[in-house]
Amino acid sequence: MAKNKLAKFAEMEVLPNVFQPRHAEVFRTDYPLKGKWNAEVFRNQHPVVLEIGCGKGEYTVELAKLYPDKNFIGLDIKGARMWKGAKMAAEEGLSNVAFLRMYAELLDSAFAPEEIDEIWITFPDPQMTKARKRLTGTRFLGLYRKILKPDALIHLKTDSPFLYAYTAEVLKTNRMRAEVQTEDLYGCGYEDKILGIKTFYEKQWLSRGKKIKYIRFSLNTDAPLVEPDIDIERDDYHSETRYMNTDGNTPDGQTHENRSA
Repeated sequence: MAKNKLAKFAEMEVLPNVFQPRHAEVFRTDYPLKGKWNAEVFRNQHPVVLEIGCGKGEYTVELAKLYPDKNFIGLDIKGARMWKGAKMAAEEGLSNVAFLRMYAELLDSAFAPEEIDEIWITFPDPQMTKARKRLTGTRFLGLYRKILKPDALIHLKTDSPFLYAYTAEVLKTNRMRAEVQTEDLYGCGYEDKILGIKTFYEKQWLSRGKKIKYIRFSLNTDAPLVEPDIDIERDDYHSETRYMNTDGNTPDGQTHENRSA
């Protein structure tokens, strides 16, 4: 493991806005902060917005700057990536930002019913071969329903045609209506200061001509969720050209093989 990654892990242990539950604290049990994020972390009663798969934390931090009257939690399992956003938020004194390092599958161990007001899912792996791992699949939507307030919004931003089409089919199958749905976010004329936030990788994809897709919806049903019975054409998400520059490296200097480390 590279020295700089070890240094990041060490700093993550002491950053005041980072929470890293041990497996025993969230597996089939309730994390001590469950139901207490406002009272014990943010010390206010503002709405809590959760970004799932926050990566480097750029989106979480920028949202927090735009909305100081809301609290934001970035969730990811990759600590070395999350360090960037956590460090930035701490240095800028953003008291409405926290980062939670854990698996999204354990969401209901960390958050109480109706504790979350809104969810962002920004550029997740589309998991084209594993529906159970898709963050907009019925398994995860069922988890979100356990922690979201009624009629809370869920936002998906993706450059994956597969995930966009799949999510649209999930909504259609389960009779849920999308409030906003577009295959070309920056080319459709839709204006929203939140959607104008661009992550590092999003800028890279846009520079290569990829179109960003966006869906905003709510889980306005209590009925059992059903997976769509449809074949969706896979895209090139896993191809090396997605990340590599002409020198064979990804935009952050990593090789394709170690990008997910």
